[in-house]
Amino acid sequence: MVYAVLRMSGAVKISWHLRETLNRLRLGRKLTLTFVEENDDVKMGMIKDAISCLAYGTVDKKLMDEIVAKRGQKDIKGNYRGFCRMHPPIGGFKKSTKLNYPAGILGKNDEISKLLVRMI
Repeated sequence: MVYAVLRMSGAVKISWHLRETLNRLRLGRKLTLTFVEENDDVKMGMIKDAISCLAYGTVDKKLMDEIVAKRGQKDIKGNYRGFCRMHPPIGGFKKSTKLNYPAGILGKNDEISKLLVRMI
């Protein structure tokens, strides 16, 4: 199972520890997306540490391929870099970007696929 991890907050007023964790996840900027395997314990631990500024949830292979094809970053040799820079969602965020999932979109979000389709 693959998780899509989306950074929702900018770089203002975050600790150096959190900034370093986000950089190691390749989430250096706001609205950056990366994909993480469920069984990768190290990266899942980093996601748990940075839960206050991330939204993540499971995505299917078809949506993941579509995102990489349209928004994926390539290096000089044409290989996928491991992150995608996304647009803001069409129609805006329907829930708060500062609250956890039932009231907002942060944390483990069951509706992340709907959000990502609007962000492609």
